[in-house]
Amino acid sequence: MMHTLKRLARDLTPSRVLSLGFLGVILTGGILLALPVSWNPGQHVRFLDALFVSCSAVCVTGLTTVPCGDSFNLFGRTVLGTLIQIGGLGVAALSVTITLLMGRKIGLKARQVLSAAMNFSGVGGLINFLKILLRFTLIFELSGAILCFFVFVQDYPPLQAAGYALFHSVSAFNNAGFDVFGGYDSLLHYAHNVPLNLITMALVIIGGFGFFAMWDMGHCRFKWKKFTLNTKVVTVMTVLLLVLGTAFLYWTTNQTLLEAAFQSVIARTAGFNTHPLSSYTEAALLIFTVLMFIGANPGGTGGGIKTTTFFAVAMKAISSTMRGDRDEVFYRKIPNVVFTQALTVFFYGLTVITVSTILILAFEQDLSLSAVLVEVTSAFATVGSTVGITPGLCSASKIVLMICMFIGRLGPLTIATVLAFKGKSEAHFTEETIMIG
Repeated sequence: MMHTLKRLARDLTPSRVLSLGFLGVILTGGILLALPVSWNPGQHVRFLDALFVSCSAVCVTGLTTVPCGDSFNLFGRTVLGTLIQIGGLGVAALSVTITLLMGRKIGLKARQVLSAAMNFSGVGGLINFLKILLRFTLIFELSGAILCFFVFVQDYPPLQAAGYALFHSVSAFNNAGFDVFGGYDSLLHYAHNVPLNLITMALVIIGGFGFFAMWDMGHCRFKWKKFTLNTKVVTVMTVLLLVLGTAFLYWTTNQTLLEAAFQSVIARTAGFNTHPLSSYTEAALLIFTVLMFIGANPGGTGGGIKTTTFFAVAMKAISSTMRGDRDEVFYRKIPNVVFTQALTVFFYGLTVITVSTILILAFEQDLSLSAVLVEVTSAFATVGSTVGITPGLCSASKIVLMICMFIGRLGPLTIATVLAFKGKSEAHFTEETIMIG
């Protein structure tokens, strides 16, 4: 029996190890949050709701079926914060970190799993990069907590304010969107607090910008010409989407410019809220949904299909029709395999969202298409923004959203790899073309 288990473990691909690791953490978190020791007096959290919150935390989403601040005590909030941190850094990164702290060497299998989790090319230099990443995360989360403390201490006792500040900083940097203030109001009470808005926006942007891009910027001393193509693309896409998102949301809603800018940042993909989405016009909801679907940059704590994926799909569509199939940008030619991967992620994402939306509409026949589409896209893109329908969903709909969050956190390509069967046939069918357009 033991021999069989060892052989199965040895044959597991890095993607499957990663998936099982996330599932294990989600289940453990769900069990802990379902225990009475995690609840405030007079509260009761069903296991499905505890599992949903755990899944949302590990997938750094922010959707919740219970008000976390009202439901969970200090222990429960600590568990929640820990799950968010694990989800942001990744299960593989945390495992390797613990191994390093114990003074043990990192084997090739562990390096391969970590490489798959971080979308790192090869395994050389991976551990050094992880160490830099951990220091980077610690510095920004502590800096954010200190700055947030001076805001929260005006409304809460110092010790409570410190706890709220640390939780908020971790949640913002990891693009999770959880809050522990009570109710489902998120940051509505701080909508006009300029310092907290700016601190939160900065943490979300830095966390979702992409660690590889941030490292490249520092390594090149912020000289544009020396940046890699990936860094140039994510920088341009980040600025472009933030500016366009702010402009369109300001135009289609009655928000202030600060609220529009905040929501444009949050849509990629943090889930905090300074203006209720339930008051958005249909046009604003569509814009917000598109921003959520695109998401943040690769290699960061954000979700979505990623800015580089959207850029590659858009570039391929434009270059194929208008420029004679010239796949060049910033004096570099992008390999065709990149466009293939981008199209795969793009259409896998659309498929997951479409199927999930249909299922929930079938389960919840009293809900509108726009409300369900926002909720499903928010789950898949691990955003956490909501129009307020999550707590009232039936069990089947909650399970659908959990699956969306899990797929969105691991990524469609990883899920496809997990489900792929071994073996490859040498026989091929005869090629034949089809008409397009």
